[in-house]
Amino acid sequence: MDTTHSLFVGTYTNGASEGIYKFTFDTSTGELTNRELAAKLNNPSYLKISSDKKNLYAVQETADFDSLGGGVTAFQLEGGKLKLLNSAGTAGTHPCHVSLSGDGKLVASNYGGGNVSIHRLNPDGALGENPQVIDHKVLDTSKTSHAHMAQFVGDKLFVADLGLDAVKQYQEKNGKYTPAAQPSLDVIQGAGPRHFTVSASGKLYVINELNSTLSVFEKNASGEYEEIQTISTLDPDFEGKSYCADIHLSSDGKFLYGSNRGENNIVTFSVDETSGKVTPVGWESVRGDWPRNFSLDPSGKFLLVANQRSHNITIFSRDQNAGTLEFLSEVQMDSPVCLEFLD
Repeated sequence: MDTTHSLFVGTYTNGASEGIYKFTFDTSTGELTNRELAAKLNNPSYLKISSDKKNLYAVQETADFDSLGGGVTAFQLEGGKLKLLNSAGTAGTHPCHVSLSGDGKLVASNYGGGNVSIHRLNPDGALGENPQVIDHKVLDTSKTSHAHMAQFVGDKLFVADLGLDAVKQYQEKNGKYTPAAQPSLDVIQGAGPRHFTVSASGKLYVINELNSTLSVFEKNASGEYEEIQTISTLDPDFEGKSYCADIHLSSDGKFLYGSNRGENNIVTFSVDETSGKVTPVGWESVRGDWPRNFSLDPSGKFLLVANQRSHNITIFSRDQNAGTLEFLSEVQMDSPVCLEFLD
């Protein structure tokens, strides 16, 4: 059984970093080695590898890719190497997230632009022309929309909008996405939904950046989502300002993890198998500053954290029965933001 996996790292390039980096991760030892520059690119702050492992996509989190804002770039993966296919504008400034449908579509979330762009993919994985743009600025003129994450969930598209305090829901019809029957899943004003994940049983877990909470939604009998729990992500003893970033479920669905920037830790929750509600297990320091994206490795035995401001990636072993984390080691990396395994 192969114990080594390629890890691609997205970064901000306003310092020493030059783009996307590649490491080798060993799941028998937890070691991260063999750093190399995989592709020069401007602010590739979020990466996504296709499920067939043939393509990697990266946002260019800028305002000047073209006249409308930032961009997204498609690469072919050949023997673990990145081969540039093409780039396209995302029709909004500072795209910060990208995800894939699995059937030939890509969606980019524009934080500054307050919109999302949905791109058709060509057979080789390159970006097609004329993306559909969904503009959130028109939904609420009293708030400033900030699309932070979009993800395809079945035939739906969910978009977390930090500025509108909602997860917007769209349905595909005749090749276009329009508001679903339940168009908006609202959280408390000022919460700032940032990222989310969906469990195998269909529970929706939303991590809220601005008030450091986790919101849990489930479908009711009529198929609409309703909130069943809101819980703080912070240690009760913490005093100060903190802002949530990323969220991930373990592959067995038993544990949920979130990153706190400011408190600078990873919170672990256990997930009730029946209700889907969560209970805090503990908080583990990231041994760094400003944890952004983090990732569970393919074996599930490790968790890796990208600490943006302290310029390091920290590696933790994970107790798969208890969910707890134990610090192992760190590697230096300028402005790491996103960690994506090629497993």
